[in-house]
Amino acid sequence: MAEETACPVTRHAIPLPPKPTARADKVSLLGYLRLFRRDILSAQPKRLYHAWMAEFRTPFFRSYLCNDPALVELVLRTRPKDFPKSERMREGLKPLLRDSVFITNGALWEHQRRIIDPAFEGGRLREVFPAMWDAAVAATDRLLAKADGRDVEVEAEASHLAADIIFRTIFSVPIENEVAQQVFRAFRAHQMARPLVNIGAVLPLPNWFPRFHSRATRRTAATIRGLIEQLTVERQAAIRAGTAPDDLATKIMTTPDPETGRVFSNDEMIDQVAIFFLAGHETSASALGWALYLLALYPEWQEKVAAEALEAFDPEKIYFSTISKLPIARAVFRETMRLYPPVPMFVREAARDEVFRDRKVTKGAQVIISPWHLHRHERIWDRPDEFDPDRFTTPNGREGLKCAYIPFSAGARVCPGSAFAMAEGTLMLAMLIRAFKFERADRPEPVPAAHLTVRARDGIHLKLTPRNPPLEKDKIDR
Repeated sequence: MAEETACPVTRHAIPLPPKPTARADKVSLLGYLRLFRRDILSAQPKRLYHAWMAEFRTPFFRSYLCNDPALVELVLRTRPKDFPKSERMREGLKPLLRDSVFITNGALWEHQRRIIDPAFEGGRLREVFPAMWDAAVAATDRLLAKADGRDVEVEAEASHLAADIIFRTIFSVPIENEVAQQVFRAFRAHQMARPLVNIGAVLPLPNWFPRFHSRATRRTAATIRGLIEQLTVERQAAIRAGTAPDDLATKIMTTPDPETGRVFSNDEMIDQVAIFFLAGHETSASALGWALYLLALYPEWQEKVAAEALEAFDPEKIYFSTISKLPIARAVFRETMRLYPPVPMFVREAARDEVFRDRKVTKGAQVIISPWHLHRHERIWDRPDEFDPDRFTTPNGREGLKCAYIPFSAGARVCPGSAFAMAEGTLMLAMLIRAFKFERADRPEPVPAAHLTVRARDGIHLKLTPRNPPLEKDKIDR
């Protein structure tokens, strides 16, 4: 259940957003692995919300979790090449992502970013705005049939909406497309297979040694890659025929590396689409689901978002500039990602010996930057566990944004689609709250749990009732 605190003025009980129970400070390696398999977050000790740095030792490797903003700056921004993506983290994601930009390092990663980054330049956001709009209109239409006060699993609905946006913006097909539906279902099954839990993530195995991924991990990864291959092969044929739509897939598949002149092969494109879906769908769905829950938990903020959206959206004509008229929805979405960062931890590896806070960190050690703990750190944020979208207007909030807010990572490896994600989240949240009133269901509070992204252990269930007539698809300025 949500914890409660007392308001210093009224002394009324105010619920705190739910947070997983931390483990005991000391556990055996076997005990830790059991906890980790169940949930990454509850496998961590409570002291991480206060410590600037923590060291963890196993018989096979050492890891260092860094909450000190100076260390975060060093690892992510100042010297990112000295802290490449961890091979142990890569082990769990390789069946699906192979050599995607999310887990590669060095020259290969630089080649991939030179091709991918131009597709996400600022002007492209305006171009994909109609696809986002159409997906949101479709979502409100779907929910209208369920908005009779009944219990709705909104995390599943957020997943459907986020997947629809991904397929509309990348491949110009809605989620109703049969292949898109199959990929959506396979991704949910892949996350439930807990791909990060495998022997290669624990033991320093030689390259030739088999990795023993679970049968479910291998099966779901193969299914997803096969379906994505079908879409990419069809798109390559359309590009050759001159009939391909001008969407993200076409842009990425036809952009040559400015240094080598080489474009992505079919296999390389499958790798990249897999991470676009994982990063763009899973993270957006996670954040939107939690944002809807928080607005049900704090109805006064929900009413602010609803009033703002009612004024911002002109039913007669919708323009791209509408996004700039939603500062309250944006603040709510930003605060949601502080409390529930979709990717809870970034794992790097020290490429050479280092010294962190007067402690020796040997080459090969795991270096963990945890947005989950950094965003709730007791020495950085005022009232770190409270939901307060206004906090970013305060000196403390502005300082936190600058040194301890990294939902999209930071530095050279910042998510290239971060601007897309913020615009998408703000727009989706505003449209849904404008159309419906969300209230807590008669169920236990959702408990955050992380495998690949931060989701609710048993889903997020809310009651919906209509608030205003849904907006229309054909009213947008294209």
